[in-house]
Amino acid sequence: MTISSRRSTSTGRAAEAPALAPLDGHLVSRALDGDEPAFRALYERHAPMVHAVLVARAPRGEADDLVQEVFLAAWRALHQLRDGEHAGAWLAAIARHAAQRRCQQATSRMASPLEHEPADPRAGRDGGQDVLSVLRTLPEAYRDTLAMRLVEGLTGPQIAEATGMTHGSVRVNLSRGMKLLQDALRKEGWP
Repeated sequence: MTISSRRSTSTGRAAEAPALAPLDGHLVSRALDGDEPAFRALYERHAPMVHAVLVARAPRGEADDLVQEVFLAAWRALHQLRDGEHAGAWLAAIARHAAQRRCQQATSRMASPLEHEPADPRAGRDGGQDVLSVLRTLPEAYRDTLAMRLVEGLTGPQIAEATGMTHGSVRVNLSRGMKLLQDALRKEGWP
């Protein structure tokens, strides 16, 4: 099982992020005034969360390109964001829609939405069940929070802050999602 954390420190623990919401409001306000470094700061703060949402829905090879598309769409539509403190939840919604559009486009081309995955979409490199393909079968709430935790290495409080969910909701989603993921992996022969 190869799941990496792009936000881990040298100790292997996820880096702690400061409270996102108040600073996000300030950054959004500055970005609306044309301050590109402020928008770049929003990107740096939320790119891991957006990437996790995309990885949970779209082909692995397309997630990086989709991150760029999400932030380009956000830049163009920033004036539509009603409350800058909810920038994370807003970006997550844009990411979900971008992944959905990409999968619909792939389906309309008569190709598998996961065409860049192995020939058997459930087969990993070693012939076993691919963890991401199992994760993608879980309900949306679990899929997103698990991808944020397992793929991007975000902590529960970081996920709550980035998405606007309560800490309790994140904790419940992670716990239930992990149980569902473990059960699904066991069915596929994982230890």
